[in-house]
Amino acid sequence: MASEPARHRRIRSLSLLLAILGTSHVTAVGMVSAQRRLSLAGQWRFQTDPDGKGQAEKWFERPLPESIWLPGSMRDNGLGDDVTVESEWTGGIKDRSWFEDSAYEPYRKPGNVKVPFWLTPTKHYIGPAWYQRPFIVPRAWKHKHLSLLLERCHWETHVWVDGRDMGSRNSLSTPHEYELGVLNEGAHLLTIRVDNTVKVGVGPDAHSVSDHTQSNWNGIVGAIELRARDRVWIDDVQVTPDVATRSIKIGVRIRQTTKDATKGDLTFTVSGLNFTDPHGPSSKGIRFYHTGKTEMVVERDYPLRRDARLWDEFAPNLYRLDVALSGEGFADEKTVTFGMRQIATEGTQFSINGRKTFLRGTLECCIFPRTGYPPMDVEGWRKILRAAKAHGLNHLRFHSWCPPEAAFVAADELGVMYQIECAAWTNSGPTIGDGRLIDQYIRAEADRILKTYGNHPSFCFLAYGNEPAGRNQKQYLGKLVDSWKRKDDRRLYTSAAGWPIIPESDYHSTPGPRGHQWGAALKSRFNAQALSTNVDYRDFVARYDVPVVSHEIGQWCVYPNFNEMGKYTGTLKPKNFEIFRDSLAAHHMLDQAHEFLMASGTWQALLYKEEIEAALRTGGFGGFQLLDLHDFPGQGTALIGVLDPFWESKGYISAEAFREFCCETVPLLRMDKCVWTTDETFTAQAEIAHFGPAPLDDAAMTWRVHTAEGKLFANGRFPSTDVPVGNGTPLGPITFDLAEVATPTQWFIRMAKVAPPTKLVIRMAVKGTTYRNHWDIWVYPASTDIPTPPDVHVTDRLEDDTLAVLQAGGKALLMPPPEAIRSDVPPGFTTIFWNTQWTNRQPPHTLGILCDPNHPALAAFPTEFHTNWQWWDLVTKARSMILDDLDAELRPIVQVIDDWNTNRKLGLVFEAKVRGGRLLVCSIDLRSDLDRRPVARQMLRSLLQYAAGTAFDPRASCSVDQLKALLK
Repeated sequence: MASEPARHRRIRSLSLLLAILGTSHVTAVGMVSAQRRLSLAGQWRFQTDPDGKGQAEKWFERPLPESIWLPGSMRDNGLGDDVTVESEWTGGIKDRSWFEDSAYEPYRKPGNVKVPFWLTPTKHYIGPAWYQRPFIVPRAWKHKHLSLLLERCHWETHVWVDGRDMGSRNSLSTPHEYELGVLNEGAHLLTIRVDNTVKVGVGPDAHSVSDHTQSNWNGIVGAIELRARDRVWIDDVQVTPDVATRSIKIGVRIRQTTKDATKGDLTFTVSGLNFTDPHGPSSKGIRFYHTGKTEMVVERDYPLRRDARLWDEFAPNLYRLDVALSGEGFADEKTVTFGMRQIATEGTQFSINGRKTFLRGTLECCIFPRTGYPPMDVEGWRKILRAAKAHGLNHLRFHSWCPPEAAFVAADELGVMYQIECAAWTNSGPTIGDGRLIDQYIRAEADRILKTYGNHPSFCFLAYGNEPAGRNQKQYLGKLVDSWKRKDDRRLYTSAAGWPIIPESDYHSTPGPRGHQWGAALKSRFNAQALSTNVDYRDFVARYDVPVVSHEIGQWCVYPNFNEMGKYTGTLKPKNFEIFRDSLAAHHMLDQAHEFLMASGTWQALLYKEEIEAALRTGGFGGFQLLDLHDFPGQGTALIGVLDPFWESKGYISAEAFREFCCETVPLLRMDKCVWTTDETFTAQAEIAHFGPAPLDDAAMTWRVHTAEGKLFANGRFPSTDVPVGNGTPLGPITFDLAEVATPTQWFIRMAKVAPPTKLVIRMAVKGTTYRNHWDIWVYPASTDIPTPPDVHVTDRLEDDTLAVLQAGGKALLMPPPEAIRSDVPPGFTTIFWNTQWTNRQPPHTLGILCDPNHPALAAFPTEFHTNWQWWDLVTKARSMILDDLDAELRPIVQVIDDWNTNRKLGLVFEAKVRGGRLLVCSIDLRSDLDRRPVARQMLRSLLQYAAGTAFDPRASCSVDQLKALLK
């Protein structure tokens, strides 16, 4: 008997397989016979393949045993392995103490695994997984050319139809598309193998693949659909706007299944998409002749009207282009959205449609805690972009990844400019430019990105990725940037985020112009220098002839917001927060968690304010990219946002308050210092940064000075002036006499005959607008006299005379020099930079101070409950006392907020009952150089006043041995 033909065997096997799977599953898709798209969303068959044997065993020819719902990830469906100590992660772990430190031992036990370095997934799986479902080709699709679209896959896919190999795809940035050819009417079997094993060395910390943010998930999200086409179809449409001539160039790529000569018609129709065009849509047609190749490109110049609307952040006008193809036996149509937008450079600044613009950006690092992957719907992205715009931003940088189509659609609508990156961060092992697979991958990925998303006006910038490594990186990136410029001039290109600076780049991304450099520790600007708002980066900018964008400014941490833990309702859980909360409770301070958040957060916002204003003060600057407006949950837990990972407020600064110093128009103040004395005249220079839609004509601007209580102290106005688009526009001086800040009242002031200290708030506003800004200054007595109350024993040593005073029921102020304190806590003024796990415990290790401004010990020292700039002299000349072994109820008068990984009780000032007496302890240097330190003088006066009064009555007790343990 002759052997059965292979084709017949496949058909018979498929019929048997469909019978096993059941017809109800096949028909569940449903469709109208005339439609050209068939959604494959729904229930699929499924099986993991951890040993990688599915291909050899031909799983594409048999039914898979489990089920899964797509679109989605394995983890969405509760599939995968439990997290254990042995789990294989994608992402670097710099601090590996979790694996060995006894403190983490409870969190390594099966059933209670909690990691501190990123969010803990509910399930975890790395390897191949197989997805399978039948589908029916309807009669209407007879002779149609079919394709399969998988919108977002993680990572590599391999497709079989009826056991026939259709190839593989491995883009991390664009949809995976497969040409299936012509399929017979009736039932067919689709099998997809998805492998999230790292296939190309994009870098283990790249946010396209890493567990640090989105997690390394396995699955398919977004649209999953079959598409039917006639034998001739529109493969691609690209639109290049020419703002100067108000015209567009249209490029249409036509493909066909045969090499026969073809002729037909193309019709182009342009209409307003998000506005009503008073002229209505316009249409033009063209006849084309296909000479027999499988593909051809038709180009057409299409003039718009001279009053065609432009696209920018203030007026994101969008047009719709409908392209219709028709001919004998075929028809197709495609719609694209575009905007009339030209992004360019003018010297060292950017311009959009010929008007200067300034990038006010933040990063998006693929942080989506509920799913672990990005939203595939437009509304999900609108929420993100509305939050960014509410905080005055006009730009998002996608750190080492590219978002899906929905993100571009939302940005087009809302007028947000994007920097896209090619899914790579090659500084942790992989390199570029050395002939490895990554070199070819980046080139191919960029081509896919430009084709897929190139029409979107929001797509303004492109970079290879983040912070590359490799001996030949400059040569490789230079050629890459040049190739992009030749291929597509609709945007600007740079080598990479961070470095290198190369001549081929349209603009430079560099960390040079920012307040804190990686590894700078306590030598950074804010830790090493008192505040001056004269600082800018003009000298740095002057080195280059193209725009400079400051890379990842900020990175200032706050204490964890334990109240947000209930928001993690998806597949990533804040087990790191559970560890930190347990630690805080073990140190008897859980009741202070919210206070720690609010105090560190308010201080963080002040740091961001000065970071951003320094950038805005820099004439000719290109802009900045924050790290970050919202929290980054990985790399050791980097709580660096004023918003949480869900783009929602933490409660310590509103969007309106943030916009004061971060929006298109910001009043600015240049002053040498923020600490003044009563024998001085305040002098500062006012200016404005204005990057609005047009100049401000005859703008009237005012200034007012109030006390902290709101009492008007001084005011004035600047001469009305025209404000051009740009920054560095001078407004004039602000001066006022500081001799009359107040009238002496307190005891120590009457004795010293000096005026009390005062905080003043300087406010500037553009009249008739919402643009305003403010700055705090502090005015201290010029007198250096500091009388000592007769009944207060003041000492810097804990010796017999001091103990005798306390034994007798007396009062003492103990001020040991900072170097005498037994403490390993560095005297950091700022909050933690990034986080201590990822920076090998780079100082600072603390998050600012917390105090009660109404405590009588601070009655003569103007302060809020948090760090502000006047604390610089005190904090940098102090050493935090570690008070863990004292009374659990003891709360320092001036408390230092510790790193959430250690949660020690730290203090600069505390009080206690000792041997029947009352003791006030201060570890700030309040003795040296007081003639040149008005803030230290004032703190000493305030502590002495308190010690002399009846309010000095400590509740907690402390033994002499406990005190001695605090000292070396």
